[in-house]
Amino acid sequence: MGARHGRPWYRRGAASSALPSSMSTAIESKALRQRYESVLERIASAAARSGRPATDVLLVAVTKGATLEQIVDLALLGHADFGENRVQALIERVPQVAEALRARPELRDVAARWHMIGSLQRNKVRRGIELIHLIHSVENMKLAETIHEEAMRAERVVDVLVQVNVSGEARKHGMNSRAVKPVLEQMQTMAGLELRGLMTMAPATADPETARPVFEGLRELFEEIRQEGLAGPRFNLLSMGMSSDFEVAIECGSNVVRVGSAIFSASTHTGAAGIPLRG
Repeated sequence: MGARHGRPWYRRGAASSALPSSMSTAIESKALRQRYESVLERIASAAARSGRPATDVLLVAVTKGATLEQIVDLALLGHADFGENRVQALIERVPQVAEALRARPELRDVAARWHMIGSLQRNKVRRGIELIHLIHSVENMKLAETIHEEAMRAERVVDVLVQVNVSGEARKHGMNSRAVKPVLEQMQTMAGLELRGLMTMAPATADPETARPVFEGLRELFEEIRQEGLAGPRFNLLSMGMSSDFEVAIECGSNVVRVGSAIFSASTHTGAAGIPLRG
């Protein structure tokens, strides 16, 4: 049993008695497409309710728990932005996905963009910035300084979002809302960083409406920062919303949503109100 749990993510399940038939693979691909298109439709409806086009919202497909085949299937549907919450997972997944895309003639010119959406440890920054398109989770000044230092060493600029703990939950990562503006002023002096916006996570709940005050609070802070000129012109991303609450987040102004189980899970877990639990 221990050896099975230690198998690489892209080989898990290989010990089953038979490989999936072409028919079952086709069925799984069709189901994934249906879930993906359903999420896109829900994004479009929520964007319309907020007076915006669907193209205003970037969908980051969170691949925690997804198989290599599912990621390739999503790329075949034209999706390019994927998210992970651990650098170690990115180290494993990025080259595997790149190799799988190159193996498909129709995907050879496709480059997946990887987002770091989980807590980033300072000792993983050097390896991480080699792989990451956008870091969503800069949660304190020390982490910002480390990213800046490693970016300067690598002679590049790293796009980042500042993570804000709007709800004030002790177990949530992120800066206190009151600390964000002073921190942004300091980060503006760091040539290795490009401040792109803010990110938050709402409390986990079966009722997405309970997340609305959190999302509205971050949007208000985001607008204040822009109006006061505390960040540059590319400070335009508001990353809010996951599988359980992304529609409410979009209604509140989110233009980046991070959705995993609603796309990849064939049996999305639901709470008492029938709402998919986060993931």
